[in-house]
Amino acid sequence: MKIKRILAYRVELPLHETTYKWSGGNGEVCPLGPFYLPAYAEGVRAGLRELGPHLIGEDPRQLAKLNRTMDAALKGHPYVKSGIDIACWDILGQATGMPVCELLGGRYGEDVHLYRAISQESPEQMAAKVAGYRAEGYRRFQLKVGGDPDTDIARILAVAAKLQPGDRLVADANTGWVQHEAVRVAKAVRDVDVYEECLAVRRLIPHPFVLDENIDDLGILLRAKADLAMDVVNLKISKLGGLTKIRQARDLCVSMGIAMTLEDSWGGDIATAAIAHLAQSTPAEFLFTTTDFNSYGPVSIADGAPQRVNGRMAASTAPGLGITPKLNVLGKPVVVVP
Repeated sequence: MKIKRILAYRVELPLHETTYKWSGGNGEVCPLGPFYLPAYAEGVRAGLRELGPHLIGEDPRQLAKLNRTMDAALKGHPYVKSGIDIACWDILGQATGMPVCELLGGRYGEDVHLYRAISQESPEQMAAKVAGYRAEGYRRFQLKVGGDPDTDIARILAVAAKLQPGDRLVADANTGWVQHEAVRVAKAVRDVDVYEECLAVRRLIPHPFVLDENIDDLGILLRAKADLAMDVVNLKISKLGGLTKIRQARDLCVSMGIAMTLEDSWGGDIATAAIAHLAQSTPAEFLFTTTDFNSYGPVSIADGAPQRVNGRMAASTAPGLGITPKLNVLGKPVVVVP
């Protein structure tokens, strides 16, 4: 089996989305614009034009070799490589007749817990949304904060009042606080069981911590463990460069006893399918939570993607990712190699 052609498609989701269809395999990456992370949509397309010629003729089932080829051809830019790598796992699954989660290590349980992100609004509105999602079956909540510290304190306290035993609340500032603000908020909600980021802040407050956007390779993961910088780590597929490399990070976390949120920066049906396979191939005691991005927007780009049921989702049992792209939604490709 050889790679003959690479096609990339662009689809409008709530954020700009780039989707790949490659030799019968599918991957997806959705950069959140050039102002937040070092990744942007046009960068993906330019990177594919650079990488593509080096991959034609390669066997897509040889994942380790393929990743070495990509790293040799293009230094860095893991988000460019992520969709390609995911598509190759899809191909490998179809070639072997196995779901990707079984290839990633095995299927744990019937399904996995999902978290629900709560966008910034008034404390009362955010608390009401948490109560509503809890009624739908969610038990994990990611509270978007990082605004005015006084308002964020009110948001956290209002939401915490709606929680019940067994619920988990994550306060995600998305780099919105400077250090003194983070310390102020954390101290003000010291009696609330929430999670935040940053080694400097961690050393000043008693809360458990999640490290998120700064975890982008094995080196920083090992450093964070050595520094005792986190209790939970958030691993994102496109930030690591695809399923091959995030599996390495996932397995390292399991060996070090670190719980994980497994997800991506954003995405639709194909990204959600990849997340589901990664999450369900992770031992349950190390899976802090995961998410289903395809439930956050109205656009569907593939059939067969996981769907949330009572705040949970399950990876497909079909070979590969178990999805079929909707070509009428994808439209014409924006990159064709060769």
